[in-house]
Amino acid sequence: MLGVIAALWGFTGICLLFSSAIYRLGAMALEMPLDAFAWYHWLALVACLVFMGFAEGYRGFQQNFSPRVAARIRYLQQNVTPLRALLAPVFCMGFFHAQRRRQIVTFCLTGGIIVLVLLVRLLDQPWRGIIDAGVVLGLTWGIISLALFTVQAFTRRDFNYSPETPDQPR
Repeated sequence: MLGVIAALWGFTGICLLFSSAIYRLGAMALEMPLDAFAWYHWLALVACLVFMGFAEGYRGFQQNFSPRVAARIRYLQQNVTPLRALLAPVFCMGFFHAQRRRQIVTFCLTGGIIVLVLLVRLLDQPWRGIIDAGVVLGLTWGIISLALFTVQAFTRRDFNYSPETPDQPR
């Protein structure tokens, strides 16, 4: 029973984290003064949406993060400990009990995202809104792909993605 609760907490916690960012950034994106857009603003918005949809949504989430996190949610449900249950969202994202390479990548990526967030906050509208719109698209894609991969992880006998734990092959 603790494994099921931990798996639900892991999935829900990650979705809440991403949803919070979508809510905050979506509000900033909606403040873009669309009526004052020049052609280059529209071009930048389209380019940002295409780039973030591909780089963050498809490559980052759908091909990497979501299948691995779904595998870690499945692993957690079957290998729960009190600490893993308590910290399920950060366990599922790979901050601990992960292969060393995965932990390094996770911490470096998180640090890079924090730096980018701080830099984007310095931008004025409409540039900040343009970037935030792209991030909202990528994060929305991330939540959807995570949900689909998590359903697959629990409904398929063979879910051929590694949780990248120290006791699992990559």
